[in-house]
Amino acid sequence: MSSHILKNEELTLSFSDAGAELRAITDTKSGKDYLWSGDPAYWNRTSPILFPIVGSLKNKSYTYNNKTYSLSQHGFARDMEFKVTEKKEDSITFLLEATEETLKVYPFFFQLLIHYTLNARTITVAWEVKNTGKDTMYFSIGAHPAFLCPLSKEDKQSDYYFAFDSKAPITLTKISENGLALKNAPVILPTDDGLLPITPHLFDEDALVIENNQYHAVSFLTPDKKPYVTVAFDAPLFGLWSPAKKNAPFICVEPWYGRCDSEDFTGTLENREWGNTLEAGKIFQTSYTITIG
Repeated sequence: MSSHILKNEELTLSFSDAGAELRAITDTKSGKDYLWSGDPAYWNRTSPILFPIVGSLKNKSYTYNNKTYSLSQHGFARDMEFKVTEKKEDSITFLLEATEETLKVYPFFFQLLIHYTLNARTITVAWEVKNTGKDTMYFSIGAHPAFLCPLSKEDKQSDYYFAFDSKAPITLTKISENGLALKNAPVILPTDDGLLPITPHLFDEDALVIENNQYHAVSFLTPDKKPYVTVAFDAPLFGLWSPAKKNAPFICVEPWYGRCDSEDFTGTLENREWGNTLEAGKIFQTSYTITIG
């Protein structure tokens, strides 16, 4: 397993071949960290790639072509070793391809490329999914970066805020104890002119799932309401998550193209909500950005 560095005068980034995971975002001058360290006392990951599913499957399985397959939550990409296909001064590209093992749980030939580009204080994370097989491919993909909150050990997380790029109230899709969506129980969460205080019990019932293109940018604000991390995306839905009832010192902002099954889901892989369809030989491309400060 190898690690890789991208560095400029503003930021220093660290990556691992394992999961093509972004492992650190550090201010080059001050040494201040912005990404969670992966301490297993709370959560041993930092920014996993979710593929070929996002979230949990109903009964931990799915059906395709009259055959049943099992996949663990968020899929297998985060637990596999990628290879670096290109490294430049300001960018790095990782590749994962279908293997005999992946075909046993996901019967599609694919290439998954993860491109990271560093420009001043902005990181662009671009995803490229290629259908290298002969059949139409069905998949989901998502991000799961964990940012420090509070940013300083002297602060309390409950003094921090989220800021959204719309002032509208948030409509949440609730998640059940078994990790499935409760479609008939939406929750309306008001904001204060687009600001949401990060209260102590905000994540007691697991992730906040926000669907239907309600927002496309989320910022973390310090107690004096200054932004220090902004995640911007085109994804139609996203999650906000921190381990339930653990008072963990980080929160994830997760742009998604897909999500967990609903509790009442009875369909096949092709019918999963927010899923993506990719014809043979075609390419799916999208990206999101992380801006520090």
